[in-house]
Amino acid sequence: MDNLTQKLATFAASLRYEDIPAPVLDRARQSLIDTLGCAFGGRSCEAARIALSIAEGAVPVRGAGRILGSRVSTTAEEAAFINTAMIRYLDFNDSWHAGHPSDMLGGLLAVAESSGASGKRLLTAMVAAYEVVFRLIPPTQMREKGWDQGFCVGLGTVCGLGHLLGLDQERIGHALAITAVANVPMRATRAGNLSLWKGSATAFAVRNAVYATQLAAGGMTGPEKPFEGRHGLMEQITGKFMIDPFPAAGGDWLLPWVRLKYWPVEYNAQAGVWAALKLREQVAVGNIARIDIATYWSAWHEIGSEPAKWDPTTRETADHSLPYIFARALVDGTIGVDSFDPDRYLDPSIRPLMAKIAVAEDDAISALFPHKIVMRVTAEATDGRRIQIETGDPRGDSTNPMDDTEIDAKFRLLAEPVVGAAGAARVLAVWRGIDSVPDLTAAMNILDAM
Repeated sequence: MDNLTQKLATFAASLRYEDIPAPVLDRARQSLIDTLGCAFGGRSCEAARIALSIAEGAVPVRGAGRILGSRVSTTAEEAAFINTAMIRYLDFNDSWHAGHPSDMLGGLLAVAESSGASGKRLLTAMVAAYEVVFRLIPPTQMREKGWDQGFCVGLGTVCGLGHLLGLDQERIGHALAITAVANVPMRATRAGNLSLWKGSATAFAVRNAVYATQLAAGGMTGPEKPFEGRHGLMEQITGKFMIDPFPAAGGDWLLPWVRLKYWPVEYNAQAGVWAALKLREQVAVGNIARIDIATYWSAWHEIGSEPAKWDPTTRETADHSLPYIFARALVDGTIGVDSFDPDRYLDPSIRPLMAKIAVAEDDAISALFPHKIVMRVTAEATDGRRIQIETGDPRGDSTNPMDDTEIDAKFRLLAEPVVGAAGAARVLAVWRGIDSVPDLTAAMNILDAM
């Protein structure tokens, strides 16, 4: 914990009733009674009515939230959180620039069945969500300013849900406004030694987007100018920005820029794994004296700029540690899901090799990002040899895409330990043809063995 966090947490945990002076307790009681009175007085207000109608199921879009791989009945927002947390846990899902667009699918899949959507509508909603996120991330520069990806993910989720639920422009607009002003997460989530929240932060953002959309569908109105108005996003955080036009206005489709992950690591480390494998072919690990990795700012800042990345003590830190990932690939000749088991990232024998690795930003390489990914590795051998390797646009990048065979193989790698080979094949058969599914219930049911 940082100092302020520790002070606040310590106070909250250690305070006793007996320590509070009587005059303070008297004023607390006064405020409590006053608050209860306000609650009684406002019991029929519109905002409370809308939220209550959702809680009681009167708003049709609520339905039952669908948890992937389960028939447990829960709310849409709870299912959205659980789904997204599952999607994000391994850090193996898709990526683009400063976010993971597939996080939004946790919300869409939570409500798709209860909304009565077809496979086509689900796919269309997904595209809507992705196109929005891809237009928001670069110009807002939230990540560069120290804010987390959940902001844009939440807005994209709203747009996907709005389409999925058949909401009109006005209702979607209100949902966007509510989500924008109420959910600006801090990048501290991904700094230092990372916690479980690293893989849950966007799940929370998606969950909040689902609830904001429900509120708007039920009649809740949002601030009229959340982005460009007084105290809005542009004034408070980003400055003025413009987004690229949507296809209907002559813009390009941006979803094809999405990047899939060949290795289960933070996306900026994909090129690093390939570089480590190439270096391994040229020099024995024991003969390496030093490794210098030059990369773009985002990669350096995210996975190679903090001391914690040279001593990962959690899974979440390890899969965001370029020194660990590079060293692990050098030693093992691969990176797998099990590379992030505790006995692997806590392995003391790999620390000396990690200590030989330095990571720095290269301005020329940064200038190419995000449209081109480059990582340059310079290694010095103990015999004085100097080896330089440059990798770029790793497998899975939009310029070097994985094909269906590779994607199916990745799916089987992850699914077969859970549902077996036959079960994985059944899921693939149905979901590969999701466009032709008129009712998603059967398609969701086939996931129940997860």
